[in-house]
Amino acid sequence: MRGMMGTQSSPVKSYDYLLKFLLVGDSDVGKGEILESLQDGSVESPYAYSSGIDYKTTTILLDGRRVKLELWDTSGQGRFCTIFRSYSRGAQGILLVYDITNGWSFDGIDRWIREIDEHAPGVPRILVGNRLHLAFKRQVPTEQARAYAEKNSMTFFEVSPLCNFNVIESFTELSRIVLMRHGMEKFWRPNRVFSLQDLCCRSIVSCTPVHLIDKLPLPVAIKSHLKSFSMANGMNAVMMHGRSYSVANSTASGGSGGGSKANSLKRSKSFKTPQSPPMNSSSSSSSSSSKGNCKIS
Repeated sequence: MRGMMGTQSSPVKSYDYLLKFLLVGDSDVGKGEILESLQDGSVESPYAYSSGIDYKTTTILLDGRRVKLELWDTSGQGRFCTIFRSYSRGAQGILLVYDITNGWSFDGIDRWIREIDEHAPGVPRILVGNRLHLAFKRQVPTEQARAYAEKNSMTFFEVSPLCNFNVIESFTELSRIVLMRHGMEKFWRPNRVFSLQDLCCRSIVSCTPVHLIDKLPLPVAIKSHLKSFSMANGMNAVMMHGRSYSVANSTASGGSGGGSKANSLKRSKSFKTPQSPPMNSSSSSSSSSSKGNCKIS
């Protein structure tokens, strides 16, 4: 009975870490769209509809650890700057959001950085360009935003809630930065931000051996880019029966699960049929030396 009572009085937490993130930026940049794209999130704050603050929680998986995120969306209107000052207390990460189709929203990031430096100094932050699905209306070049992020020591993402592109990745990377800064856990596998072109190349190269790329019905320039992407990312593998076998470095696959088969394939390819010695004046000496070298056990 005590064991049952003890179990009931101490419920098991559904997460390993709890982090508080703020989404800041001018109005109409799509911060609410980012929150709405999180399917597993839930609104729990009693202030969500009364104070102009959107609040949502979601749980992500980071290297096998469950990280619960409290996401606060402060409105971009001027009268909510004071609200940001109060809600920035205790924040562990900040997402600076702008609209790639609105140059004014990108110019306003400077003002938000000054607010953060004054009221939340030292809090990790990342730069997020929203509405990537409207790239045909782009007003903020990707190179300009990336250079701005590097200048201010921030990680840069372009996301699309409509296409579910890079949204979870941005939250995951900010969580990784926060946890590493606080020394709570060492995460050795940083996320890489893939562009749409990289994702297309990755999907093609993952199921196509390098030596067969030339046979694909694609332009020569694209084939060359696929080869370069494959070599740069070490994805030169052949898929056989659901397993990966290295083509370029078959000798290095001995420690992997398919190492024995890879080595057997290599041995079978390197095996040559024995040939009879050439018929010349030194045939007798070569035959005698071959007999001397051959041993039957």
